[in-house]
Amino acid sequence: MDSYSSSSSPPMGASPSPEALMEQVQAQLAEAYAKEFIETLREKCFDKCITKPGSSLSSGESSCISRCVDRYMEATGIISRSLFSQQRR
Repeated sequence: MDSYSSSSSPPMGASPSPEALMEQVQAQLAEAYAKEFIETLREKCFDKCITKPGSSLSSGESSCISRCVDRYMEATGIISRSLFSQQRR
């Protein structure tokens, strides 16, 4: 099953309900957001922490990556909460 189909798809020739379309769009947006989030993390943290790429990470690189990911996720959470609270006003 691909990302454009679901087990609750309407019969052939029938239009999906607006709710089903909304759920599908929300799922696709969530997937795109997750991919972008991971790519951004990879780019930012790799560039910052990996100075000499090799077959394994040094302990310093490993702890740098961990701190970088933690900080990025914390910052993203703060921004998200701020945006959601502004939308509620």
